Amino acid sequence: MQNLLPSRARFSNRKRQSTLTGQLRYRFDNFMARGTVALVSGLALVSFAFIVLMAVLVSVSGVAPEGGDRLNLPEALWGVLMRTLDSGTVGGDTGWVFRLTMLFVTFGGIFVVSTLIGLLSSGIDAKLEDLRKGRSRVIETDHIVILGWSLQIFTLISELALANANRSDTCIVILSEEDKVEMETALHDTLGRLPRIRLVCRTGSPSSMTDLGIVSIQTSRSIIILNPGQDAADTQLVKTLLAITSIPRSHPQPYHLVAQVQSPKTLDVLKLVAHNNVEPLLINDLISRIVVQTCRQSGLSTVYIDLLNFSGDEIYFREEPALYGSTYGQTLLAYNDSVVIGIQDAEGAIQLNPPSNRLLQPGERLIVISEDDDTTHLNQAAEAPIDRQAIHLAEATLPTAEHTLILGWNDRVYNIIQLLDQYVAPGSTVMVVAEFPDAEVDLSEKSLQLQKQTVRYQQGDPTDRDVLDSLNLTQYNHALVLCNSTLDAEQADAQTLVTLLHLRDICDRHHHDFQIVTEILDVRNQALAQVARPDDFVISEQIISLMLAQVAEQKNVNAVLTDLFSSEGSEIYLKPVDNYVTVDRPVNFYTVVEAARQRGESAIGYRHKADANNVARSYGVVINPSKDKLIEFQPQDTIILLAES
Repeated sequence: MQNLLPSRARFSNRKRQSTLTGQLRYRFDNFMARGTVALVSGLALVSFAFIVLMAVLVSVSGVAPEGGDRLNLPEALWGVLMRTLDSGTVGGDTGWVFRLTMLFVTFGGIFVVSTLIGLLSSGIDAKLEDLRKGRSRVIETDHIVILGWSLQIFTLISELALANANRSDTCIVILSEEDKVEMETALHDTLGRLPRIRLVCRTGSPSSMTDLGIVSIQTSRSIIILNPGQDAADTQLVKTLLAITSIPRSHPQPYHLVAQVQSPKTLDVLKLVAHNNVEPLLINDLISRIVVQTCRQSGLSTVYIDLLNFSGDEIYFREEPALYGSTYGQTLLAYNDSVVIGIQDAEGAIQLNPPSNRLLQPGERLIVISEDDDTTHLNQAAEAPIDRQAIHLAEATLPTAEHTLILGWNDRVYNIIQLLDQYVAPGSTVMVVAEFPDAEVDLSEKSLQLQKQTVRYQQGDPTDRDVLDSLNLTQYNHALVLCNSTLDAEQADAQTLVTLLHLRDICDRHHHDFQIVTEILDVRNQALAQVARPDDFVISEQIISLMLAQVAEQKNVNAVLTDLFSSEGSEIYLKPVDNYVTVDRPVNFYTVVEAARQRGESAIGYRHKADANNVARSYGVVINPSKDKLIEFQPQDTIILLAES
């Protein structure tokens, strides 16, 4: 029993030593895990302690160079510091005792200080790598945030740069899961240097609250959420909105959110998540409507592009107390350098091209097209200079059946056919040619709920010349060449261009003139498509980008665009000029506006047919001309206006 006591004591001592060693090792591991700053700080303290300790020893022991005086503490500190930082200093020492002492100091300096320098170097490298990953926090206010990455971003940023050209400094922050350096390189190669615009890229998930905090989402002016159209894209959109709305706003104004939406079913969910703070753009439906309207009217896509981009005239809301009590018809002639297209009532509802006798009430705003928000000036003259003798109102012609050819396939085909049915006359037909077997395609009138059209389907490759020759193109009024959304943009556009070249050659050989509308994904391929002479382009990614930029700058514009592209109410039409005014002498645009007003329409511009292929002249399209300038119209020219049919 007595022999066991020393054994237990030794075991207890070993246990305490083991516990102490483990605790020290644990604390050392935690210290090492704190990162570069902690390590550098710790080594700096060790280096300082080593230098002070050696200096005290040298001073107290009286070690000095041969023939030299004893070093005091300041001199010893300086000597030890120099030998610690520079190993070559020891070469000038004399006296073996002093040499050996300073050699030990030098070896200690090589170990401690070199380790410190190595940590500093690796810390700088780690920081540079962290910056490359795009994980540093953005400290900005009143900036624009773009969440996501797609082809649309290049046009979107270009338009935002134009819209903010009058600001001295605008910051656009992009948060995407793409690599930061790759994003910056792509933006620089495509856009170059944008004056007065700072582009900041960060890598992260748009649906992560932590990553949204990196781009200071709570202090932003507007937020644009891109939706690349992949599987479950709308689900990711909802997650992103949930994350944004969970972050408290730093400004009294609510979030200004603009989002691309794929499915109409998502709209109700968006309202539940973000209430009225989000402006959704139903992109598939919008592109389908633009394709349908454009294929029936040559030049309409150019009108849309001109109206939506910031390099020309845009849509603005104007409050004019001086016009309260005036009719809508009177407001049409109230501006010389702006055109009126509608009224926004006191509750915010939009009415485009209302009845001519509709009165403008207090609290309501005019919807105008103008070069800028400060160029809408009321006329000083009491009466507009209208040449009433030049007004010539022709009777409207009855609509006739239309025959449309659709080449290619994407998710919008069904919607396009259904929308066409809302515009065409009874007895119209649609032929669809795509590579899918007949059994995989259901285009029956019953499933599509068509009332005015019949639909046929033919399996075939739209890029095959033999397939196109067999279609008897002379029987069609319009042709739509759709892009294949399952392919990447370059390959899809390449197939579209091949089909377009064959179509134009066949039409030239048969001297058949019909409307060819081509859907292009990448705006950079537009110049290639022009070689094949299509009548119109629908560059879907570009149009969506333009609309996103417009709504990001003015929230109310979304309601105007939604109304404008709807089949109900008034839309943009291009109608023959001789249906409104005589073409035997020059007339001003006041006269054209008055002629259109008498038919219940709102004129916004005109198109010279002679310039239809002139890119420099915007393909002959002129939006918002000065109303007092005389215009020489030709019989083939058209008036651009808002009308119900």
